[in-house]
Amino acid sequence: MSRTGPVCETVSFHFPTGKLDTLFVFQQMVSSTFFLYSLRRKKIISFIAADSFSGSGSTSAFVPLKTLFHTLPLSIAYLMYMLASMASVRGVNVPMYTTLRRTTVAFTMVIEYMLTGQRYTQSIIGSVGVIIFGAFFAGARDLSFDFYGYGVVFLANITTAVYLATIARIGKSSGLNSFGLMWCNGIICGPILMIWTSMSGDLEKTISFPYLFSPGFMAVLLCSCVLAFFLNYSIFLNTTLNSALTQTICGNMKDLFTVGLGWMVFGGLPFDLMNVIGQLLGFLGSGLYAYYKIIGK
Repeated sequence: MSRTGPVCETVSFHFPTGKLDTLFVFQQMVSSTFFLYSLRRKKIISFIAADSFSGSGSTSAFVPLKTLFHTLPLSIAYLMYMLASMASVRGVNVPMYTTLRRTTVAFTMVIEYMLTGQRYTQSIIGSVGVIIFGAFFAGARDLSFDFYGYGVVFLANITTAVYLATIARIGKSSGLNSFGLMWCNGIICGPILMIWTSMSGDLEKTISFPYLFSPGFMAVLLCSCVLAFFLNYSIFLNTTLNSALTQTICGNMKDLFTVGLGWMVFGGLPFDLMNVIGQLLGFLGSGLYAYYKIIGK
């Protein structure tokens, strides 16, 4: 979508993002951890569930070591989720990727039942069925089977379900709020990701990047870290306050707005009636889920 050569050079840094995804996650996690540290140090927030925006308590020990070890399953689930998700986007085309990823709701229901014994009503199960049917209806024209690609995407679905269910479970049993869970996750996963990026050579490639300290690139990197922080906080907050299934369905509702906004802003996408109907069915299923949750049915 470039217009002229010089203009393209001024707005594109040619950073190899597809090859350095792990490093980007590491940078975002480090920035989030330091931001949480600053807020907690200044007693603006707390890591305890009872007083999220109260800085009462000792600043010498943000989270007890015992509680930190209690959140270890969350960090393991996060690392599995991150690696599987990054690998899944390369295995299939975009329409089928979107279709298969929406089946995460079914995996989430199964994982929640296995981990916490959570059961859902027939109305909730029916609304989830509408979402899954809409997903396959939208991607019906792209049913090009690739065993490896499909397998990686379904693995990403399973790890996503485990990650969200673990957030909900650890959030209830640890006594930590969303800030505390994010802090513990960053403290454990940060060093692991740093070692991973160093061994893979990603860190060296980033240091040798010619525009690394360019004001424009630094501004874009800062914006990505800020957005990642608020996205992760929203995921943790929604999952701990509601459920893993609710968070998964909220992600499906986001797709409708993402597709619509992308079509209006970027254009160039062919109109496909089946895809539109499938998107609307997914939105309908999400709306039914929200309605049944509100009325408690």
